[in-house]
Amino acid sequence: MEKTVYMVMSTDVIHGGHIAIINKAKKLGRLIIGVLSDEALAGYKRFPLIPYEERIVLYQNINGVSEVVEQKTLSYKDNILKYKPDYVVHGDNWVNGFQEPIRKEVIETLKTYGGELIEYPHSDDPKYKAIDDRARLELSLPDFRRARLKRALDAKGLITAMEAHSGITGLIVEKTMVEENGGRKQFDAMWVSSLCDSTSKGKPDIELVDMTSRFRTIDDIMEVTTKPIIFDGDTGGLKEHFVYTVRTLERMGVSMVIIEDKIGLKKNSLFGTEVKQTQDSIEDFCEKIKAGKDAQKSKDFMICARIESLILEAGMEDALTRAFAFVDAGADAIMIHSRKKEPDEIFEFVEKFREKDKKTPIVVVPTSFNTVTEEEFKERGVNIVIYANQLTRAGFPAMQNVAKEILKNHRAKEVDDKCISIKEIITLIPEDY
Repeated sequence: MEKTVYMVMSTDVIHGGHIAIINKAKKLGRLIIGVLSDEALAGYKRFPLIPYEERIVLYQNINGVSEVVEQKTLSYKDNILKYKPDYVVHGDNWVNGFQEPIRKEVIETLKTYGGELIEYPHSDDPKYKAIDDRARLELSLPDFRRARLKRALDAKGLITAMEAHSGITGLIVEKTMVEENGGRKQFDAMWVSSLCDSTSKGKPDIELVDMTSRFRTIDDIMEVTTKPIIFDGDTGGLKEHFVYTVRTLERMGVSMVIIEDKIGLKKNSLFGTEVKQTQDSIEDFCEKIKAGKDAQKSKDFMICARIESLILEAGMEDALTRAFAFVDAGADAIMIHSRKKEPDEIFEFVEKFREKDKKTPIVVVPTSFNTVTEEEFKERGVNIVIYANQLTRAGFPAMQNVAKEILKNHRAKEVDDKCISIKEIITLIPEDY
């Protein structure tokens, strides 16, 4: 009886190294290729250039592959127990490192029925690394980057965005990751905040920093990163101005702009009713949304309507009325905001909105209600979680403390252990972007 071989592919760019290991695997028996889902692949390497549906077809047309199946997670366990392969084939590059727990699970699962893990030497040929590097560059191109947010939402259901206000903070968001369950957890997108952009320039957050300057910040970030960008558009300004903002952001490769339903001089939402803030009328804000949607050229760019009703204590019904009206006007997503430390009113809004609208993405910014986990947000129907200002808030106290220590000690020795080394900074910054 012919043996069965199972092998997982986690690439969307097939090169000679992949073909070589496939050729070895098919000599062992009938070869089944497991193709990682987009969500699983994004948590392992990078966001795929080619969607799962197209990658399936790619592998189906490789000579010697008998069957192609989906592997929904990084864990092999479910598919191993389903197909009971005699052999699982993998390179030897997972013996150590973050994939070690996955390898151990494979070995233990195979033991339950007498299967065997076969590992071949992993190829470190520089030309294969060059191919992967070129694929990463593709991710930074405007058309691909712009479309990535919608693809990530479709693949994962919930995505996370961290604020970035400069090239270096963009690199921190781009490269920071933690090992988790045999994969890598990282932020899916970047949030370019009006507050943090203004603060980094030493200016008040009252829409004083003009769009030309804010676009320059986006340029700085885009030059050195690949992740999709969500842009804080404040009120959007005049309707006639907003259409040009949309066109520019779309052309740059930004994925989403969020505009809030307020008018007049901008005040930060977390001040609530402590300062005078005026909500726009539903009719006028709907017209602004419609004008923005009419102005965009691609289907990938998203306009998100941010609702300030709970911030301004206008009530839940007002928030819901606005949400449904804004969706009808063309809004691609709804952001609901609150300054309360408990998430109850956010949860209530999400529940009531989802009773009528199961599809439109919901965005939250849990600056105040920060005890809620991403998993709970997802379970309740939230799709985007934005960490809106944590890098800015973390950076300033650290810099102030170092400055004080130097003044106090008349030298810099005492702050050495509080500072990242110049070598680490240089390593973080790419030389060939």
